[in-house]
Order: sequence, then structure tokens, then C-alpha cells
Amino acid sequence: MSSERIAEVRRDTKETQIRVRVNLDGTGQSTLNTGIGFFDHMLDQIARHGLIDLDIEAKGDLHIDGHHTVEDVGITLGMAVAQAIGDKKGITRYGHSYVPLDEALSRVVVDFSGRPGLAMDVRFTAGSVGAFDTQLAFEFFQGFVNHALVSLHVDNLKGHNAHHQCETIFKAFGRALRMAMTPDPRSAGVIPSTKGTL
Repeated sequence: MSSERIAEVRRDTKETQIRVRVNLDGTGQSTLNTGIGFFDHMLDQIARHGLIDLDIEAKGDLHIDGHHTVEDVGITLGMAVAQAIGDKKGITRYGHSYVPLDEALSRVVVDFSGRPGLAMDVRFTAGSVGAFDTQLAFEFFQGFVNHALVSLHVDNLKGHNAHHQCETIFKAFGRALRMAMTPDPRSAGVIPSTKGTL
């Protein structure tokens, strides 16, 4: 496994201009500016609880709504994680986490399988938190899995407050990523698959 799992990706379209830099072996530091305050707060949860250093600068067509910005950040983050993790030799591969916040409880499970797939069962109790449309959580994770090439299961098991529901999801996502990406000393240099490739 490479000693430095760092990547920087730029993605520019007519709708958004996104720059993402990740260090998968960081300390959870983040610099975030998407123009959507609550979304920045959620990305900070990924960094902090995933121990990923995360630098995201996004300029999008927020005069329309947040859809393109949130989705494209997910896409670009997925691209950066895929680039940084490389051939996946020696990683744990699977990660899972349960995270509570007051009355809310969420479970996230991830597999760095090389195949994109998202199963998300979340019934938000409000349509928005601040300027963040809660429907866009799905778009973020769909963009991420399509470009990080992971299988991802996201379930909110309990919750009445949409802020708490969303925060438990993003915290659990960070923790699950951290587990899956952690090097396994017992399989150093080995791709964790009977196929020999991921």
C-alpha cells in the first residue's frame, strides 16, 4: 500500500466548479465551502469521524437550488477517494457503524467492492434543514458510490428530528469509511477478494 493516500480532483461543468482534496490518513481536519451551511456541517462530520483530511471548494448554481452542488460534490469526492485508495491492497475493505444522536440512530455499511450500489432507507421528518434539502442526501451518496465504486447501505433506524437523522447518517458514513479504508496488517499487500481484484 502506498504510504501516501492523497488525491486532489477538479470537476468543472456549466453548473458547478468543484475542487476536492483528500488525505485518507489524516486527522479529521477540514476546510469546506459549498455555499450550503448545513451541507458543510455534514461534510465536516465525514472528515472528523472518518479521520479524513478534507478540503472542498464548490461554486454552484445555488440561485436555482442546491441539487447540482450537492450531487457534484458527492461525485467529485467519490473520484478523489477512488484515486487516493488506489488498488486497495491491504485495506480492510468492509466497514460499518451505528451512530446515535439523542433520539436518532443510523446504520451505515460500506464495501469497497469495485461495484457501485446504493441502498438507502431514510424517511426524513422534514423537507429541509436550514438551506439543505433533505432529499439531496440521497443524491450526494448516489454520486459518491457511482464514482468511488463502493456498495453502500444507509439506514436511519430511528429519529424524529431531521437534523439528528441527517447528522447520524453522515457521522456513521465517516466511521464506516474509516473502518473500510484502514490497512489490515494481516493482509498487507493482498487484495481482499477471492477474485484477486476489486
